[in-house]
Amino acid sequence: MSDPALCSVCGKPFDAALLAEAHWYPFWEFEGGACPACVQRNLLCTLLEHGEAGLQEQVQSAWPLDAKSAFGALPTPLRLHADSRFAGRGITLALLDSGFYPHPDLIQPRNRIRAWVDATRSPVLARRFPAGRTPRWPDWDAARDWQWHGLMTSVVAAGNGFLSHGLYRGLASEAEVVLIQVRDTDGRVTNRTIARAFRWLLRYGRDLGVRVVSASVGGDPVATLRGNPVDEAAEALVESGITVVVAAGNDGQRRLLPPATAPSVLTVGGIDDRNIFTHDEIAIWHSNYGEASNSMPKPELVAPSIWVAAPVLPGSAVAVEAQALFTRRTGEERAAEGRMAELKLITPHYQHVEGTSFAAPLVASTVACMLEANPSLTPLLIRDVLMATAHSVSNAPRERQGAGALDAGRAVARALAERHGKSFAWPFSPRLTPEGVILALHDHDSKDVSVYGSWNDWQAPGWAATPAEPGLWQTEPRTFASGEYSYKFLLDGWRWLDDPANPRKLHDGRGGLNSVLVVP
Repeated sequence: MSDPALCSVCGKPFDAALLAEAHWYPFWEFEGGACPACVQRNLLCTLLEHGEAGLQEQVQSAWPLDAKSAFGALPTPLRLHADSRFAGRGITLALLDSGFYPHPDLIQPRNRIRAWVDATRSPVLARRFPAGRTPRWPDWDAARDWQWHGLMTSVVAAGNGFLSHGLYRGLASEAEVVLIQVRDTDGRVTNRTIARAFRWLLRYGRDLGVRVVSASVGGDPVATLRGNPVDEAAEALVESGITVVVAAGNDGQRRLLPPATAPSVLTVGGIDDRNIFTHDEIAIWHSNYGEASNSMPKPELVAPSIWVAAPVLPGSAVAVEAQALFTRRTGEERAAEGRMAELKLITPHYQHVEGTSFAAPLVASTVACMLEANPSLTPLLIRDVLMATAHSVSNAPRERQGAGALDAGRAVARALAERHGKSFAWPFSPRLTPEGVILALHDHDSKDVSVYGSWNDWQAPGWAATPAEPGLWQTEPRTFASGEYSYKFLLDGWRWLDDPANPRKLHDGRGGLNSVLVVP
């Protein structure tokens, strides 16, 4: 390792090998001494400062033919307005998929894979791993195509962005994971295997701390929705207190396959959010829809199904080619860019992907954050909160979108609110009352909360918030002239936080977001 230096932006140490990654982005002033994480944040700021129309045009039309497109896939926490205080700590998330790989985003700097399970055999084969052990299982490093799908869904949900220095992390970036392989040796995923996986979780999941399951697989068609073994096993999991989240499928048909047909699971359809962080231009994805066995319409809600950042499978032919392409691009070989576009590469380690297979883990990772915020939540209450905080997709039939599109920040805020009594109605921030505007925040860790905003050019002292009850901070009413204002909470005098309960956001010019208050 070369002698460390300090990043000129964030002040953190780096070495020459790490800094060399900035050569992937030729317009960045590499010699200025900024680390890759700051390169990424500044690229993101460049995109956001062009506005929504400019961002959409650059990402969807020019990808990746100019340097500004290099980070066109918005990081998941930003696009879902996530509350940065919660990352699934103390929660275990189980994932069902064809196969998996122990990606650095899951095992570095600490292994978070609690177990790998092969449900394609009877009895089920399970291997458990402690935090200090590198996980290994049969064929883990074979770089087979069927490992890729599960690698992507698991990292989309719970990756910590280790290979992107934290930028492309999932919402549940500190959750533990259990990886359950359900692809048979003949290449099929069957109802029998899925049911076996669910039954294994019913028996052993609680011991591993599993509170939520994400299944990006579908079984075989069934003659009748009632009484099929997959749905019965899924219902038993929900009854035991484990939330089950399932992808709806991508055919755009009025047809669902088990376990998406189980009444109590959360079936998730898809949206194309245009890779922007507002709700104005969201379109419905061509995902499946239909009914559960009790004639309940499905899906319950929808989530992003395109422009989702996911890892390239290490050791695969694409991974080798990706490294070569970025090396060629560093040498200003423009011919490399066309192939990079074909592979949808973001960096040599990540590409953007599409399908409801990724919408489901986005919802499941939100559930993990909700459970960190409020461990007492039950699956049915989680379902109600997600649906109550979703926002409607305009011009989309209700049967295609359910309650609407996922809003992770509002869902976690509502989960926190469930700790309290009924005296505080939802939504609680901002509240426009006859006496004035009231802002509120649920936070059980801070000792001091205040609000700063554009109404006085962010000058001190801030607008003080006081505890209305333990963990519930509230400002005194204040009157404002009609207009639009930006604001943030300041926690304990040093940590800035945009309002998790307020879906209106505005880029703050520093790589983060401000909340927006609109006074009519």
